[in-house]
Amino acid sequence: MKKPNIIQFLGGRQTLYILGVVLLTGLIILLYNSVSFIFTPVIILISTIALPVLLAIIAYYLLRPLVKLLDKVGIKKIWAILLLFILIAGGLTFGIMSIIPFIIEQAKGFVNTFPNYLEQFITGMDGWLKGSFLAPYYESLMDKNGEFLDSLVSDTSQLLSDTINNLTNIVSTVANVTISLITFPFVLFYLLKDGDRLPKAVLKILPPKMRTETKKVFDRIDLQLKSYIQGQIMVSFCIGIMMYIGFLIIGMDYALILAAIASVTSIVPYLGPTIAITPALIIAIVTSPFMVIKLVIVWTIVQLSEGKFISPQIFGKSLHVHPVTIIFVLLTAGHLFGVFGVILGIPGYAVLRTIIEQLFSLFKKRYNHYFAKAGEEYEIEENGAG
Repeated sequence: MKKPNIIQFLGGRQTLYILGVVLLTGLIILLYNSVSFIFTPVIILISTIALPVLLAIIAYYLLRPLVKLLDKVGIKKIWAILLLFILIAGGLTFGIMSIIPFIIEQAKGFVNTFPNYLEQFITGMDGWLKGSFLAPYYESLMDKNGEFLDSLVSDTSQLLSDTINNLTNIVSTVANVTISLITFPFVLFYLLKDGDRLPKAVLKILPPKMRTETKKVFDRIDLQLKSYIQGQIMVSFCIGIMMYIGFLIIGMDYALILAAIASVTSIVPYLGPTIAITPALIIAIVTSPFMVIKLVIVWTIVQLSEGKFISPQIFGKSLHVHPVTIIFVLLTAGHLFGVFGVILGIPGYAVLRTIIEQLFSLFKKRYNHYFAKAGEEYEIEENGAG
């Protein structure tokens, strides 16, 4: 009996078939790249529906447990969804009428006074740098910035012209966001109503042999998205509450606004806390050195609590991603897709990793099966020869 060759070891004729498919896929991508203008309407369609669909998916994972809970107590799904919509609308109305004005008042005060804090901070840093050993380098840098400012002033007319030309794009963006916010509740309603049927409908289209493994992929993706979205919202809420309490204790100005900024930016791992502490740090530096120390203490306590207690309890091991991987994913996704890439980079990576892990698992099963079979045949051949 012949020993297995490399083609048989890698899967036999199917290996050549897979290589042919990969080559054909590359040629198709090359061809499509040459006639990419044909797909412009498709790209516009995807970019138009992306925002309401993404908002609906996030809200879907937040509200789905409540819909299931109401369904278990005897309320039909459609009535449970309508009840949640009414409660959310009532909560938003109450917030707009009572809480939002207070937040707007603090936000206006923060916006009006923050430039003064920033100016005092810059003035203080300017005096300190001019009197330190870094003075020669600082003066050289300021000379270069002065030349830049002079050229910037000379190009003011061009900048104003570009701003007027971009006004149409700004209006278009605002209109698209408004339309997305209007269509988002309708997408969410049907997603809550028929979302569980979508994976089953996709499975019916696939060949029977693929359904079991595909269902595993769907289940894992659902678990990854559910864990990330629900967990990240809970972590952000906890960080906002702890920061607000800490700011109140140390007497930080605009505690609510600064805590809200920390809560929102904490959605982005690692980079979010750095962004959030910047305005609070500027205000603390201008206020007093002791305020800086108190701010650092509060920030350290919150970050340690979040990293050591809150996140491990909420996420568990369902989204175990190495910190270096998170940084690379955020940088790459941000460079490719901007702000949305930074926000959606981690869940997108989790979904992609799930698909690749499942494909690799199938490959390992085939590899181990063939290796065991080839080993048995080789052992029989050796025994026969002996």
